[in-house]
Amino acid sequence: QVQLVESGGGWVQPGGSLRLSCAASGDILSSFHIGWYRQAPGKQRELVATITPGGTTNVANSVKGRFTISRDNVRKTGYLQMNSLRLEDTAVYLCAAWFQRDVYWGQGTQVTVSS
Repeated sequence: QVQLVESGGGWVQPGGSLRLSCAASGDILSSFHIGWYRQAPGKQRELVATITPGGTTNVANSVKGRFTISRDNVRKTGYLQMNSLRLEDTAVYLCAAWFQRDVYWGQGTQVTVSS
C-alpha cells in the first residue's frame, strides 16, 4: 500500500514563493510517475505538472515559467516549486503517483495567495 502526504502549503502574498512536498511511504518505486493537481472552489481539478520516472517534466501553460516539478527517488519525495504566485493560484494542491493501473492520491494541501 502506498501513502502520499503533501506539505508546504500556506498563505503567501502575490509574487511570493512556496515549495510543496509530496512524501511517499509504502511500496512505491522509482518507476512511478508523479503529478501535481489543484482544485479551486467551484472549479474542476486541474493538472498542474507531471514528472516521469526518468525525470521528464510537463507543466500546464497557466504555470509555465513559474512552477517547477522535481523528484528525489531516494527520499521518495516529489516537489513543486511555485514562484511568482498569483491570486488565481489559490487552491488545494494534491499530489498523485501512478504506475500502470495503480493510482494513489494525497489528501491535499491548501495554498492561499492573497494580499
